[in-house]
Amino acid sequence: MTKRIVLPTDFSKNAYNAIHYAIELYKTQSCEFFIIHSYYLPLPEFKNEILLSLESTFKKLNEVEEQAEKNMKNLKSQVSFIDDNRNHTLHFLNDFGTFHDVLKRIIEKKEIHLIIMGMRGETDDENAILGSNTLNTIKKFRSSAVLSIPGDIIFKNPKEIVFATNFKIHFKKNEMATLIEISKVTNATIRVLYIQSDKEFSKEQKQNKILLDKILGSTKYTHQRVFHQYLQESNQDFTQSRDGKMIAFVNKKHDSFGSIFSSPMVKELGVSTNMPVLALQDLKN
Repeated sequence: MTKRIVLPTDFSKNAYNAIHYAIELYKTQSCEFFIIHSYYLPLPEFKNEILLSLESTFKKLNEVEEQAEKNMKNLKSQVSFIDDNRNHTLHFLNDFGTFHDVLKRIIEKKEIHLIIMGMRGETDDENAILGSNTLNTIKKFRSSAVLSIPGDIIFKNPKEIVFATNFKIHFKKNEMATLIEISKVTNATIRVLYIQSDKEFSKEQKQNKILLDKILGSTKYTHQRVFHQYLQESNQDFTQSRDGKMIAFVNKKHDSFGSIFSSPMVKELGVSTNMPVLALQDLKN
């Protein structure tokens, strides 16, 4: 089955790097890549301002559209140069609307399986692990996994994918599909990492672990349990050798995603702009 992947771009170097990463990651797979750019010019709020500035607004809108077409044409020549894979089909789309409105339309229309995007966009705030567009995409689009790529990372197949979990969710095969797929495509080992705060698993956690083992049965995977109070000491290998790693987790609907990335635990794990981050969605069905 052909995989359909959306690659949003704001024509920044970070977005281009994410496109390049996606092409390399899925070089052996049949894929349709939808490279999309949204452009938007909000109208004035008040009616009298709309009447006074309508001509000026349309002029600006035409300018924005023309610039978007020019940028997309340049991007198309660059991407076509790096991707001559017969298994890949490339679509380049400019669309009017806010970023998330445009993304919603393409996901619903094309039944997208995965979104791959830069961790940060054109503003490139080095103090943030993920940019606002990436964070909001993970929060809002519950039907697609989101893989965010650091702006300056050079592609190499991940040697291992660290799957962080507390075993408090009921795992489902379809929500884990992208993790399993990437592990097989890259021959990466999945390291199931449990940061333990309690002494023993609850009955629910034991059942969920058995279920996860069953779902991951066709992959290479291991379990690593670390007590939270000994995390920094016990996990030195993880924090000191992030090269060749990817981190993944299930984005639970009611969790505060932003707090995950600002917590001391995640900082101790070494989650930073040096590692691709795969956010799997907690699917209902």
